[in-house]
Amino acid sequence: MKKQKICIIGGSLAGLTTAISLSRLDCEIDLIAGNLSKNLSSNRTIAISENNFDYLNKLNISKGLRKESWACSKMKLYTEVKDKKFSEIFVINKENKKENIFYTLENKKIMKLMIKKIEKIKSISLKKNQKVLSISTKGLLNSVKFKNKIQKYNLIIVCTGYNSDLIKNIFQQKIIKSSYGEIAITTILKHFPTKNNTTRQIFLDDSIFAFLPISHTKTSIVWSVKKSGKVIKNSSLRKKIKFYTSNFIKNIKFIENIEHNDLNLFIREKYFTKRILLFGDALHVMHPFIGQGFNMTLRDLSSLEQILLKKIKLGLDIGGSDVLSEFTSEVKPRNFIFSTGSDFLKKSISFKKARNDMFKILNKSNLAKNIFFNIADKGLRF
Repeated sequence: MKKQKICIIGGSLAGLTTAISLSRLDCEIDLIAGNLSKNLSSNRTIAISENNFDYLNKLNISKGLRKESWACSKMKLYTEVKDKKFSEIFVINKENKKENIFYTLENKKIMKLMIKKIEKIKSISLKKNQKVLSISTKGLLNSVKFKNKIQKYNLIIVCTGYNSDLIKNIFQQKIIKSSYGEIAITTILKHFPTKNNTTRQIFLDDSIFAFLPISHTKTSIVWSVKKSGKVIKNSSLRKKIKFYTSNFIKNIKFIENIEHNDLNLFIREKYFTKRILLFGDALHVMHPFIGQGFNMTLRDLSSLEQILLKKIKLGLDIGGSDVLSEFTSEVKPRNFIFSTGSDFLKKSISFKKARNDMFKILNKSNLAKNIFFNIADKGLRF
């Protein structure tokens, strides 16, 4: 029997992970990676929950995956008080549990491991620097048009982000989208060796400043600040970043450029059309303060893999509307609740006194901490 074909469009972290995961199915995969150098040049860092890190390990990406990851066993939240000092309002740790809070990884390092893995998988054909010109839904199978040829596929998975022209041309359905009026300022610092197993988040009066440890001597910074009409010089940003971090790490040096990215809420109403499934940031984008964006994608991927595996074993068409409807029905409700819930929480913490009182109350309850930990680790289940 001829194997079914999948086309994955997008060389993002979501696209690479999806290709490796679905390569375990009995099908052929074309991965249209486009310009990989752009994604490999970013200083972004991701936080992956214990449960999702186990899923990544089962993909056998590389023996170097654990080496490139950093376990965080404690999380602390602070609020800004008088004289630019910080007061601790919430602490969560693994206590007597086996699990860590999460693992941090640099995007470009894990992507390099994934690319090496993909190049060795016979069922994946990696297409670098190749662009999709159009997708036709006429006929039994969908056709993807490239510069010099046209290919037919049972299923097309689009991992190009929520704002790509390719998606805009195909999906005209209603979405929920709003701007937080903020930008994320990211960079990576090198510093004196320290235990560095605690992630920290400081609620400043007008911004959120987060530390993500990535080794004994390196820490990633994610600072979400309100947009202003003024251009802030990098020298000024470096000075402020050093000030906020100096209470926790010493001898700070910037080893990555400072990047700026707009922060938006984005929730897709329709997940698929004829044989085309949107995935990753094309479906949902959240504020980074809870660190759940890529974790949601990994949970979606685990569900998709299991559904497709079941259909292939039954000899069914993996691109059929019934298959994509089943996937949507399984993941869309929890994604919607998670996304809108995080948006509500983001807006709620803007009120300083209410936020501080809430976290101080939660800090006294082990039950609340366990619920918080389990949702962050495994997501919502119903």
